[in-house]
Amino acid sequence: MEPQEINVGIDTSSKQLDIYVRPTGQLFSVTNNKEGIKDAIKQLQPLKPERVLIESTGRLELEFVCAADKAGLPIVVCNPSQIRSFVKSAGRLVKTDKLDAIDIAHFGQAMKPRLQVLKPEKLREISDLLTVRSQCL
Repeated sequence: MEPQEINVGIDTSSKQLDIYVRPTGQLFSVTNNKEGIKDAIKQLQPLKPERVLIESTGRLELEFVCAADKAGLPIVVCNPSQIRSFVKSAGRLVKTDKLDAIDIAHFGQAMKPRLQVLKPEKLREISDLLTVRSQCL
């Protein structure tokens, strides 16, 4: 039997990360802070996932994305509207954090989005400053 690729879906909120591992069905939550992120990465690394997918949610995902990239996990930051369209096409109308994590992992398996290449830290800082500047203008 051929081994299945592992896709991890992560739904982000200011307080926690809901994480679903597809196809194993493992579902867990961690706090969205340094300790929780460290714990999540520790649990995900041994699984050797094909993709770790997380929705872009107004920078709430950034700390996890940077830590996962540093740990060598294959990260994909997803456009929330693409995920919503994918879920609607599957006929799901109900929305919870845990279901979102499941849907994000399913999206990764079905659509196989390309992995992210993170900008260097200094370039991210400059980008952030430019964003704030344009918001002020």
